[in-house]
Amino acid sequence: MPRPRRAIRRRDISDRGWNLPVPHPFAFRDIGGQRVPQSVSPHSFSTDVPNRLDRLPWSRFHWLVVIALGITWVLDGLEVTLVGSLAGAIRESPHLRLTETQVGLTASAYLLGAVGGALLFGWLADRLGRKRLFTLTVLVYLLATIATAFSWDFWSFALFRFLTGAGIGGEYSAVNSAIQELIPARKRGTVDLAVNGTFWGGAAIGAASSLVLLDPAIIDPELGWRLAFGVGGALSISVLFLRRWIPESPRWLMTHGRRAEAEESVRGIEAWVAAEKGPLPTSQGSPITIDPRTHTTLGEVAATMIRQYPRRTVLGLVLMACQAFCYNAVFFTYALVLTRFYGIEAAHIGWYMLPFALGNLMGPLMLGHFFDSIGRRVMITGTYAIAGLLMACTGFAFAQGWLSAWEQTLAWTVIFFFASSAASAAYLTVGESFPLEMRAMGIALFYAFGTLAGGVAGPALFGWLIEGGQRTDIMWGYLLGAALMLIAAGTEWKLGFAAERRPLEEVARPLSQSGG
Repeated sequence: MPRPRRAIRRRDISDRGWNLPVPHPFAFRDIGGQRVPQSVSPHSFSTDVPNRLDRLPWSRFHWLVVIALGITWVLDGLEVTLVGSLAGAIRESPHLRLTETQVGLTASAYLLGAVGGALLFGWLADRLGRKRLFTLTVLVYLLATIATAFSWDFWSFALFRFLTGAGIGGEYSAVNSAIQELIPARKRGTVDLAVNGTFWGGAAIGAASSLVLLDPAIIDPELGWRLAFGVGGALSISVLFLRRWIPESPRWLMTHGRRAEAEESVRGIEAWVAAEKGPLPTSQGSPITIDPRTHTTLGEVAATMIRQYPRRTVLGLVLMACQAFCYNAVFFTYALVLTRFYGIEAAHIGWYMLPFALGNLMGPLMLGHFFDSIGRRVMITGTYAIAGLLMACTGFAFAQGWLSAWEQTLAWTVIFFFASSAASAAYLTVGESFPLEMRAMGIALFYAFGTLAGGVAGPALFGWLIEGGQRTDIMWGYLLGAALMLIAAGTEWKLGFAAERRPLEEVARPLSQSGG
């Protein structure tokens, strides 16, 4: 008696659990005008959403995206600078009475919160969408920063700083991914660096606010440092209003099978731009075929990073960790250096933070377009290397006592003119390196690692070194930061890749993309 034929192998072809026979591997069918293997899910579809977004001329819509979403970095810069500028007043507060080490620990609490928020909200942003998450994260920030003003001891202050950081960390992953997916490819580097650089616009606002709120002639410093945290709360309320007009990322809708919504979103954006710019140019490139999915598992994220893009993974980890240590170690504790070693009063710290912040802001604004014209690899290598070399020289000069408070500030301003562009390029790199379906989670993972490896340890280490009161000890901390920046420069030169002016789908093929 003949043996029965084996049943046709079946597999799950969608996230809805439908099980259908797998067609012959050499059979083809037409999907949206493209000839693709029949082994591709019948729920696949062809789309030119990425090409249509990338061909759009710059318009008021793009300015809205930059302003409404880019405010994240303004808020982060405001928070970091407030604690830096207010460190003296907070330390002298009769209710808090923090030591230098505790000031450093509260900075670390903020960064730990940012790590947790980035991981949680990044995971949710890839599953639930960008728009929902960048609304939720700004609400978390709003409530936490206002609560900080009512802190009554070290532990309450540290807790509220942790929660504030969680909101900001969530913003990094959800907002960075949304911006990169909405901005045309030819402008992505310039815009991404400029947006990340606005961190220092917030820093300048924080420094200027502290000059008023810590002036005893205007307001009691004990009340002033508490009111300072209301500045961020006020800004975030306006952000909530602006973000109502930002659509969900059509690229995210596309990969999640919400084809009609993606098309509607793109048509709305095109109509907005055409009303201002007139007839739109023809989209370039071929459509891509998408096999939709509802989410990407953590296992797939790990496999993609380790097996498919190991060089990019190493590069992202090095760039993020090195810039995080350098920035957070110096900036979170600079006010303590000014008060302890240069005798600057707490009420005057803002005058020194202001030029420092403006130099950081100007770096990405002035150098950003070179990352799209000259290219990522050359510019990232150069900015990391220059910052590292200058930091080593400044650390030695500080130890020798050659610099006044203003000369020290000028040195940091020049150093971080370059370092700011380097740090912004690190976020750009990790966002571009991996497929769309895991972009927010990828940004979150790299931000978390970089912050834990470099950012959390840095402020605590420098707070301890400053409390010791020895310039030579602090110099070794600065030299460590310089060495890390040089290591990052070498890693970029070795492992960097060309992403300038290329569509995101070309830099990293979507996991849901089918066909050739």
